Amino acid sequence: MTEKKPNALQTPLTPSPQLAAIVGAEKLARGEVVKKMWDYIKANNLQDPKDKRRIIADAKLKPVFGLDSVTMFEMNKHLARHLS
Repeated sequence: MTEKKPNALQTPLTPSPQLAAIVGAEKLARGEVVKKMWDYIKANNLQDPKDKRRIIADAKLKPVFGLDSVTMFEMNKHLARHLS
């Protein structure tokens, strides 16, 4: 049986120093990064109360997003720039 190649969501990637401040410095699969981001967002109450799809950037998220707020759909685009 041949070994299955991990798909893009399962490949371990190294977070940038800015992203590592939130998710940790060890290599993580993209899905794990997103899960840890949501854990952080919920733990710090960073969802806009009027629009839960909007994430308000705090001091740790701002260097990752480069913006004061992003939608949950835009978040993945910003995370991609911080994973290698």
